Amino acid sequence: MIAQAAGGPISVTGEADRPPVKPGPSFGDTGTGMLMAISILAALRQRDRSGKGRRLQVAMQDAMVHYMRVPFSRTQLSGKAQLRGGSSRSSALLAPSALYPCKPGGPNDYVYVFTSRANPEHWTRLLKVIGREDLIGDPRYETGPARGQRVDEVDELIATWTREHTKEEAMKIIGEAGVPAGAVFDTLELLNDPSLAERGIMQDVEHPTTGHYKMPAWPVRFDGAPAKVKPSPLLGQHNAEVLNEWLGISATEIEALRMEGIV
Repeated sequence: MIAQAAGGPISVTGEADRPPVKPGPSFGDTGTGMLMAISILAALRQRDRSGKGRRLQVAMQDAMVHYMRVPFSRTQLSGKAQLRGGSSRSSALLAPSALYPCKPGGPNDYVYVFTSRANPEHWTRLLKVIGREDLIGDPRYETGPARGQRVDEVDELIATWTREHTKEEAMKIIGEAGVPAGAVFDTLELLNDPSLAERGIMQDVEHPTTGHYKMPAWPVRFDGAPAKVKPSPLLGQHNAEVLNEWLGISATEIEALRMEGIV
């Protein structure tokens, strides 16, 4: 979270009229590691070709700046610091592009609907889905800039429809119509998602002291499946192997060290 503060992500997270909010995921750690992992692979590839190694360094603040490319583009256009936009669009030209409430009205019963400036058909398709074909061609809503002048009206048009559907229904119906949409799934829903389990993205782990638990696996698939998650070694679990294979200490000597409480 220190890197996410110093690198900018916290500054653009939260509601515009409220203090900044700490992001939920810790991508300061994982996001930095991913960038370094890719860089290592590139350096290894270059070494294979040139025979020369490289020295790689990464600062977590710098990594977070990398993930801030869209907010920086906004600042380049406006000359001002990019402020928080809440759960809605980053630009009025992207209306409708926001979180919309769904039934039954729980804390995460929302669907995110996105209409791209690059695809005007998104708006037409969305109007058909929500039963408002009467607005197709209406100059008040026909273009992104026009909708940007009526953001609240546009959002209420969409929300009136989404409130009558669950987030899963809304995502499926809107998505099948060719409009980007995603339900807001919480941690418990994802932990118990059968699709994630079937694809090996959420895995069951047996730990010798903690017992059974679930956790996300490495998302990259190798030969069609993610790597199997295994518990980390217990303290001293591999002492014998390390002492024998690395230092040449015999099994008898290792047992004597163990009996004396040295290892």
